[in-house]
Amino acid sequence: MPLIRLHANDSVLIAKRPLALGEQVDAWGIKVKAQVPAGHKIALRAIAAGERILKYNTEIGVATRNIAAGEHVHGHNLALADFYHDPAFGADVKPVDVLPASEQARFMGYVRPDGRVGTRNFIGIFSSVNCSATVIHKIAAHFTPERLKPYPNIDGVVAFAQTTGCGMASPSPHFDLLRRTIAGYVRHPNLAGALIVGLGCERNQVADLVASQALRPSVLMQTLVMQEVGGTRVTIAAGIAAVEKMLAAANDVKREPVSASHLSIGLECGGSDGFSGITCNPALGAAMDILVRHGGTAILSETPEIHGVEHMLTRRAISPEVGQKLLDKLAWWSEYTRGTNVQFNGVVGHGNQQGGLANIFEKSLGSAMKAGSTPLQAFYEYAEPITHKGFVFMDSPGYDPVAVTGQIASGANLICFTTGRGSMFGSRPAPTIKLASNSEMYRRLEEDMDINCGRILDGEASVQEMGQLIFEQILQHASGEPTKSELLDLGDHEFVPWHLGVVS
Repeated sequence: MPLIRLHANDSVLIAKRPLALGEQVDAWGIKVKAQVPAGHKIALRAIAAGERILKYNTEIGVATRNIAAGEHVHGHNLALADFYHDPAFGADVKPVDVLPASEQARFMGYVRPDGRVGTRNFIGIFSSVNCSATVIHKIAAHFTPERLKPYPNIDGVVAFAQTTGCGMASPSPHFDLLRRTIAGYVRHPNLAGALIVGLGCERNQVADLVASQALRPSVLMQTLVMQEVGGTRVTIAAGIAAVEKMLAAANDVKREPVSASHLSIGLECGGSDGFSGITCNPALGAAMDILVRHGGTAILSETPEIHGVEHMLTRRAISPEVGQKLLDKLAWWSEYTRGTNVQFNGVVGHGNQQGGLANIFEKSLGSAMKAGSTPLQAFYEYAEPITHKGFVFMDSPGYDPVAVTGQIASGANLICFTTGRGSMFGSRPAPTIKLASNSEMYRRLEEDMDINCGRILDGEASVQEMGQLIFEQILQHASGEPTKSELLDLGDHEFVPWHLGVVS
């Protein structure tokens, strides 16, 4: 069957494979009236100009002209429109029977002194300002695999450089966000130790950063200021010496069996296509439903990419207060992006369009599926420490490196990243597991993809079966099995805190 109908009320069908002009699809009594790429939509029936177009029984826009059955439906004849949906706070909340601790799945993790659990064991080096970025890269580069060979329990020494820290308003929301993000990484359970390096004259002063974020200096949390230490060369040498003092203690920690309740998964999607909302996103949602039953945490973000389907989440909010926080943040985004040509206002990225997604509502429809079906427990600001268990939402842009940086800063110890076009993303200290929406792309980019959710489209697995497979593979990667991005040594340049406000 070359066409998929997602809901009985839908006015469009999804092309499972490329369709040729004039091709007859007898099962639907349709003659295709254009060349249609795989993942794109065609009209199931005649659609009148101005009529709402439904996919998954949800409005994705209105027809800009009369559309005949069999026509290609995309940005040329489909326009974004405002639709009101009753938020119906809590209407779809269904209690979750969390398994008792004795029945929860297990993985091999690193237990930290405060009881949190890491899936990796890195030492991180941070720049308070871009002016110390080169220095921290030089320090990290010293610790080659050969030099770390005597410390088999350490996954590496990683530099987390960033491009701001000065030339910015302070105090300001952007300044607070930057500090909160750095601190979230410094205290992350996937780090055994941290070193913060500053220049000395920047607005983001190291001493103030440490004090404002209640970071505790110790052998495993040290700081250096280049102008005080003696310059570039001397700071590099001092940084190497500081990290060397951390190695033995960092290596002493060993993996031990722990409950899956210690897993906190950041959910991300990028380079989506028309199959993402059919395969990888709902399958990841099924995996997150399993995780929540085992006591874990699923973090949905990318606020602009729930635009148009926010009612699906507010209906699952455990209280009107939680649901209203989400709506208030969407109102903030509407103002923040007013007058700009960004996804929130309807124009999705080139890859999304090529993959069959006409606008942000259609992308949001698939994006929200990553969160499964359990209640929305809480709403968090970007990089705010997450303390709730279950499904939560953290505000972020849709831009992948920025969104994932916020999720990791909030405490995510693994990232699950769905893609239909093929993202080459990787992250540290929390590794990224990439899920492909279709088998053709998976085979073409198998060196980068961890899981092929295209098996759903191929009829080899159901969404629930794929969700169970994803959950099991999450446990394997949490226990130390390298992801494809780790095997490719990705993640050194994906620390990208969100830039807000004016740069002066």
